[in-house]
Amino acid sequence: MPVILGIESSCDETSAAISIDGKIRSNIIANQTVHEKFGGVVPELASRAHQQNIIPAVEQAIREAKVHKNDIDAVAFTRGPGLLGSLLVGTSFAKAFALARHIPLIEVNHMQAHILAHFIEEPVPEFPFLCLTVSGGHTQLVLVKDYFKMELLGQTLDDAAGEAFDKTAKILGLPYPGGPLIDRYAQQGNAKAFAFPEPQIPGLNFSFSGLKTAILYFVQQKEQEDPGFLQSRLHDICASVQERIVSILLNKLRRAAEEAGVRDVAIAGGVSANSGLRNSLITLGEHLGWRVFIPRFEYCTDNAAMIAIAGHHKYRAGDFVGQDVAPLARYSV
Repeated sequence: MPVILGIESSCDETSAAISIDGKIRSNIIANQTVHEKFGGVVPELASRAHQQNIIPAVEQAIREAKVHKNDIDAVAFTRGPGLLGSLLVGTSFAKAFALARHIPLIEVNHMQAHILAHFIEEPVPEFPFLCLTVSGGHTQLVLVKDYFKMELLGQTLDDAAGEAFDKTAKILGLPYPGGPLIDRYAQQGNAKAFAFPEPQIPGLNFSFSGLKTAILYFVQQKEQEDPGFLQSRLHDICASVQERIVSILLNKLRRAAEEAGVRDVAIAGGVSANSGLRNSLITLGEHLGWRVFIPRFEYCTDNAAMIAIAGHHKYRAGDFVGQDVAPLARYSV
């Protein structure tokens, strides 16, 4: 019955979690509000905030799980991908904790962990299954054959889906982080009000930079014609943008599922919290006879529960690393 401490610090959330025999007993997330006035994550400020947050987060995770630090059998941490300074804080803490307690150290790929978040709670998908991982930094289609045997089928060639949401929000004058605001306003708008182009990218890869440019030119033109356009039609614009981003994602997902011949389909990552994507995937799954898997909201964004559950399966496999391990800003699935 291994007790795993999970540490997540890849970007701007400091998170710690405890897993006992593969069950999450605590999942603490410390958000960083310092970036809001800059309109995006500032790497140096993020790493400093991690240094302030990591010890309190770990202490709270241990306390809520009702265990003692001496009960912990291994430390799992995000090795990458992510912001190097942020990763360094989590990696250094994990190495120090493991060294002091003479327990194993487990490195975890952040993107694999997002996929393995589907094994935190029942029901769970059956191997092989297809997972669309969508976040601020990544958009990937992954064929999951086992816990750590995954094949990358397609990925974004430029901006990620989450980046497209946030950059669109900036164009619309919305505060950071703007993706959730677009989702909120879209629920009050007409998704068919404006037609934005869908990039024609061959294969299973994605592209969002052209869509972002099209939205920018559209807004600029409409504002020239009517200075009050943005304010009066904001909800419709958000709904139409969200409709297009979701259709880009699901059209590729549908094609990938057909080519791979799978019926279990999942989404993961921060953008999987988007209501438009979740609802559209459920509707598509009902139409095509898929079994659809979507994590709870707290397991969509960056969190240590997914690191702890990945660590649990690596612990069972005896997959450990030494004290010479270093974080990786780029770390492919």
